[in-house]
Amino acid sequence: MQYRRLGKTDMDVSVLAFGASPLGDVFDTTDEAEGIRAVHTAIDRGINFFDVAPFYGDTLAETRLGKALQTKRSSIFLATKCCRYANGHFDFSYDRVLSSIDESLARLKTDYVDLLQVHDIEFGDREQVLNEAIPAVLKAKEMGKARYVGFSGLPVRYLAQIARQVEVDTVLSWGHYTLLDDEINDELVPLSEQKGFGLLNAAPLMQRILSEAPVPAWQNSPQPVKDLQPQLIRLCRDYGVSLSDVALRFAIDHPVIATTIVGMSEQRQVEQNVAVLDFVIPDGLLDAIHALVAPVKNWMWFEGRPENNIHKPTL
Repeated sequence: MQYRRLGKTDMDVSVLAFGASPLGDVFDTTDEAEGIRAVHTAIDRGINFFDVAPFYGDTLAETRLGKALQTKRSSIFLATKCCRYANGHFDFSYDRVLSSIDESLARLKTDYVDLLQVHDIEFGDREQVLNEAIPAVLKAKEMGKARYVGFSGLPVRYLAQIARQVEVDTVLSWGHYTLLDDEINDELVPLSEQKGFGLLNAAPLMQRILSEAPVPAWQNSPQPVKDLQPQLIRLCRDYGVSLSDVALRFAIDHPVIATTIVGMSEQRQVEQNVAVLDFVIPDGLLDAIHALVAPVKNWMWFEGRPENNIHKPTL
């Protein structure tokens, strides 16, 4: 396993992080005992950063991860989120953030998290995010319930805009550094280097499009992007490798992103993902993939409030 410093924190995080959303049955039904084995195997293989949220499975992922970490808490860095909950409910108010972290700590069976993140800020009113949610996570930090704080979201240019206005420890972007999309490099990467916050990338397999698994019905990519999956699978097979291995290796190799978060819930998934650390992408394959993807490169949907979806760089 390789490790990188997460911004200005004191955390040297594994370049491969455990995304716990599948523990909440987000993709498929997960056997709890198998999920616990997956967590323990990940720790044994050197993964030390675990990311979860109350939203995943309506608190189920947090509950299961808490059970798995009962005897392992001191071995890892633990991140959770606030403000996004089940059934499309969002609450970015100051008081709800402070009650949310207490609820998460109870489910996770710990008295602190290493990182508390405002979840999917594009769904919140900008002024409330800036004047309530961010101050509230900073208050949780002051109270010792979170060692560091940050925020997450999908519209990567909006993340950069908010990051210019606040002082946080981390920013989590998802879906914007993959074989399909590299928009994270335009603003957020240089801004992270300028300001010193740690950068996390999630969904390197783009919710299964960049894997051999069936794409979930709820996946929102434009249909031409989804239609690439079988072509990409065949192309990688022509080179004797799997699409998911190539996609994950590509994401991990970004020199500025501290860690890449991958959803896992089974021991075999952990073993396969960790093995990618020794995997070398065959010569010529990336060029072939980029040529195939070029017509739909950076075709990303938008979520959240329309006013928070920024299509052009902010000057």
